[in-house]
Amino acid sequence: MSVKALRRLRLPADHQSPAAARALVREVLVESGFTDLLDEAMLLTTELSTNGVVHAGTDLDVEVTADDDGVTVTVTDFRGGPLEPLATEPPDEMAEHGRGLLLVDRFASAWGTTHDATGKGVWFRLERGTRHASRAPVGLEGSVAGVAPATSVVEPIAAEDAAERIAWLVTVPDELRNRITLPQLVSELLLRLCEVTGAAGGAVWLDEGDGSGDQQIGRYGQVPDEEAEGVVMVPLTMARPLSGRLVLFPEANTRAERSWSALATLSADRMALTIEADRLRAADVRRRSWLTFLAEASELLAQSLNVDLTLALVPQIMVPRLGEWCTLWVADEWGELKPAAGTHREESQWPVVKRLLSGPDSELTDRLHETVALGLTVPLTRPLEGVAVPLSARGKVLGVLTLGRPVDRLHAPDDVTVIEDIARRAALALDNARIHAERQRIAQAFQQALLPAALPTPPGIEFAAEYVPASTGTDVGGDFYDVLEVEPGRFLVSAGDVCGKGPQAAAVTGVVRDVLRALARQGLSLPRIIELLNRTLLEQPDEGRYATLITAMVERRGAELHVEMCLSGHERALHLKKVGECEFVGVEGTAVGLLEQVKVTVTELSLAPGDSLLFYTDGVTERRNGNTMFGLRGVCRAVTPLAGHPASVVTSRLKAITMNFSPDAPKDDIAILGIHNTAGDED
Repeated sequence: MSVKALRRLRLPADHQSPAAARALVREVLVESGFTDLLDEAMLLTTELSTNGVVHAGTDLDVEVTADDDGVTVTVTDFRGGPLEPLATEPPDEMAEHGRGLLLVDRFASAWGTTHDATGKGVWFRLERGTRHASRAPVGLEGSVAGVAPATSVVEPIAAEDAAERIAWLVTVPDELRNRITLPQLVSELLLRLCEVTGAAGGAVWLDEGDGSGDQQIGRYGQVPDEEAEGVVMVPLTMARPLSGRLVLFPEANTRAERSWSALATLSADRMALTIEADRLRAADVRRRSWLTFLAEASELLAQSLNVDLTLALVPQIMVPRLGEWCTLWVADEWGELKPAAGTHREESQWPVVKRLLSGPDSELTDRLHETVALGLTVPLTRPLEGVAVPLSARGKVLGVLTLGRPVDRLHAPDDVTVIEDIARRAALALDNARIHAERQRIAQAFQQALLPAALPTPPGIEFAAEYVPASTGTDVGGDFYDVLEVEPGRFLVSAGDVCGKGPQAAAVTGVVRDVLRALARQGLSLPRIIELLNRTLLEQPDEGRYATLITAMVERRGAELHVEMCLSGHERALHLKKVGECEFVGVEGTAVGLLEQVKVTVTELSLAPGDSLLFYTDGVTERRNGNTMFGLRGVCRAVTPLAGHPASVVTSRLKAITMNFSPDAPKDDIAILGIHNTAGDED
């Protein structure tokens, strides 16, 4: 690989050395035809030579080598000690050092370090055809700004054409602009201004109006006190709340030239335009991120119908993105605000904030009451600096959300807008959870009202039951069981399944249960009771509401229990004998509520001492595990080992085995009712 050009230059530790290094690199690139690498080469050379002047404080050796494929630049200083390692994280963009190697790593095709007895250096290589190289527009090769032909590229300080100097002063190619940060771009523009004017140094200050004050975002060369004689200061003209200034410092004991002010104003306007564009771009990115954040928060809140979970979720959503700490205050039935949930960015600091929130702070209490009364966002003062936002849903205030400001800034207007939006969504989610909880309580109360509060406990007979609703939410199941003592020693035992779920099914269940009880107390036979119940259901306004039933009359006859039983479209009962045998008993009949005429058959059987009779709904037999159904065989296998055991043991065992048959939640209600002849159990 042949060398096209090789230049070496020793420079003093002077603020003008970076400009001289740039001139050397430019000369080699133009001579060797690599003008398309000018932008990257100038930027990296400036960074490395400036670092050498500012931080090493020694002379610099600059070596530039151009070959067939690219150019290699080495900047060496003569300060002892190791080279600082490359940071794994980007430095603070407002910092005055630490960016050089990161820029080299970003733009160079290859780079490395050199060490010898007298000093250390950094080299970088730029080649054509790599992803790092950026071409100037066609026809304009050789211009840093893309405005002059290659044959006229000279150092801007020496340029005779004023228009070319001004263009170079304020123009940065888009490809380069898109790959460096705002502080890096401002520093590049400031460096060009200092080179054009011959200023010893300069600085750019920006106040974003967020309470943090002036921040230095660009610096070059010597930066003495702004009150020094001969300083040129021009404002950065930007829309409020942004403000800033550019300051140029002449050489010691000299004064700024008259042209400096005009050139500084031109450069300041370019910087202001860049800052405004960067602010708008950042605001657009923030808005898009807020939309994503709101969508994710809404999804989380929409999935929660549990009041406690919703209360715990809201502070986790807000912290740390929107504030350092967050507390939810919920109004009780008397309108008093009570803290319900909270969190802090640092868990160890939460007790401190909690004490401040729960202390006798009349101002905080006034702020909370003001938020509720006005229904508007109210600022919080120190030490709990932040905002208080009402939690309003469906025309009522449910509570207040208090949120501390972020660690490093106050809440911006965009922050407050997002906080208010999330507060509205959180309030609606909380109200929905409360409504759901209330409906759930009503459904559970309704369900319990359809089942007997307690089963009779007559001597010699044990009744036991198990019930598992398919839904633990707001639906009311249609399965039921009941035991009624119609006269001393004689019991009506029933179990059934009403078609459907919800309030309509619950209403039909209530009708079936009450009609059975009323007719049984009249001393009617089971077939007559079923016939009248069928007629009653057919007269109901809701068509298609039917029920399957198993009804029985149980009474003691000596040591045995005599049972008269009818099936109305229901599963057969299981007779579990004390000797360990099981038998399905009953003759199928017509479900009630479907046809004008029903057909039922009375089955009589006797339960010997130790025998049991089990009623169950189709939620037991039709429970599935994949394609396998629990079925009647499953019922028999589950209870046979428990022959002779109390009814409570048998029903509990059958429920457990049925539930464990499948990992899925039951799709239908499960009702199990057991009758056990306890005569002789004491023996």
